[in-house]
Amino acid sequence: MTFEDHPELAEYEPSDRPLRGRRRTIATRVFVVVALTALVLPGIMLTISIQTDTATGTCAVYAQHYVPDSVSSSARFELFAPAGPGWQCYALNTEGDATFVAPLGLIPSTPHALP
Repeated sequence: MTFEDHPELAEYEPSDRPLRGRRRTIATRVFVVVALTALVLPGIMLTISIQTDTATGTCAVYAQHYVPDSVSSSARFELFAPAGPGWQCYALNTEGDATFVAPLGLIPSTPHALP
């Protein structure tokens, strides 16, 4: 298949220049990264906020039930905890010492039925 087979391409001269400029390609990539970040980041932040609030509330109930003499409680996300990765609940006493109460898991839930 040659240019002679297609009369409409008789005067066409191919060039070495790309069809799109490099500048336009970089701008498109930057726009796509910014757009995806704008779509995904709010969902991640909302999920973290909900998990933090749930873990804090659940930890307060567990600390009050299992360590009644504690002053407050603290829920922390730990990757390398003895009970495995996830939210861990600690009860704090008047001296500031932390006592492990319960693992809350990767996705904390409301308190379960307590014995």
